[in-house]
Amino acid sequence: MAIKTRNKRRTDFSMASMSDVVFLLLIFFMLTSTLVAPNALKLLLPSSNSRTIEKPPKIIISINQEYDYFLQGIQVDEYSLESGLLEKLAGHESASIRLEADKTVPVQYVVNVIDIVNNVNKKYDTKHKVIMATSPKRK
Repeated sequence: MAIKTRNKRRTDFSMASMSDVVFLLLIFFMLTSTLVAPNALKLLLPSSNSRTIEKPPKIIISINQEYDYFLQGIQVDEYSLESGLLEKLAGHESASIRLEADKTVPVQYVVNVIDIVNNVNKKYDTKHKVIMATSPKRK
C-alpha cells in the first residue's frame, strides 16, 4: 500500500533573491568607496632618485601651491605649526617628519619648517629629523 504525502518538498532553488542581494552589496560598496577619500593634498612633488626609509611614528607636514601649511592634513599657520608639532611629537624622542612641499613652493617655506623642527630639537633635546618627500624621477 503506497502512502502519498500531501506536501511534497521542492528541491529547486530560486536565484532571484540571491542576485538582488549581490546587486545591493555591489551598489553599497561602490557608493562607500567613492565617498571615502583620504585627506591628502594634491601636490606636485619635486623629482629625485634618492630614497630614505621613514621610521614610525611619522608626522606629515605639507605646503601647497598657495603656501599654506598643513599638519597631518589640518591647515595651520606658521606660528601654530610649532605648538601643533609639539603636541604630535609628545612622548617621542626621535621621529621622522615627512615634509611634502609642492615643487612651486619657494625654498624659504621649506627652510621655515626645518627651522621649527630644529628649534623643537634644541628646546627638548630630541632627535627628530625632516625628510623631504619626492616623486621618482622619470627616465
